[in-house]
Amino acid sequence: MKKFLYRLTLPIQYLLVFLFIVFEEFIWEGIAVPVGTYLQSLRLLQGLESLIRRMNRYLLLVLFVALFVSVELAGVTAGVLVVRGMGLFGVLLYALKIPIAAFTFWLFRISREKLLSFAWFRWVYAKLLLFLDWLKSRKIYLRSMEIFRRIKKRLLGIWEELRRIFPKGRNELFRHLRVLYRRLREGLNRHRFK
Repeated sequence: MKKFLYRLTLPIQYLLVFLFIVFEEFIWEGIAVPVGTYLQSLRLLQGLESLIRRMNRYLLLVLFVALFVSVELAGVTAGVLVVRGMGLFGVLLYALKIPIAAFTFWLFRISREKLLSFAWFRWVYAKLLLFLDWLKSRKIYLRSMEIFRRIKKRLLGIWEELRRIFPKGRNELFRHLRVLYRRLREGLNRHRFK
């Protein structure tokens, strides 16, 4: 019976691990954290932080839940748009949700004590952390992360090699690509008129 349950939940585990890695490694670490860092540097947010610290905990809860639900709905809607063949709109919606998600996590960090003062919120948060710990302990996750690290290391190696070949950066690379494109186009034009 245990083997049957394991085989039954295996595809779900693969999907959860894949989504978690994509979210954590690509979207969160690659995009949301830099956006969040930028947002934190804005003077507007520094003033807002003191306002949030003085805010009533019930009002703060409503604000956080509204932002969190809207961010999650935007993510689901973006996924539905991509599946329905409206990929550009889906990607745009997802891109628009990233700064709001970064702001929402910033808000949680600032108001964590007040939000965790609600027993039900503390319970949900604890269960979420337990679920993430469970997910990260799966063999599938550990193997997937090892593969991802190797891929990331290889891509960084390729990037460093490109930077070595083109030390002046992106402009030199694009200049070389344009020259190559022109030569290819001229060669094709010569053969077309023969």
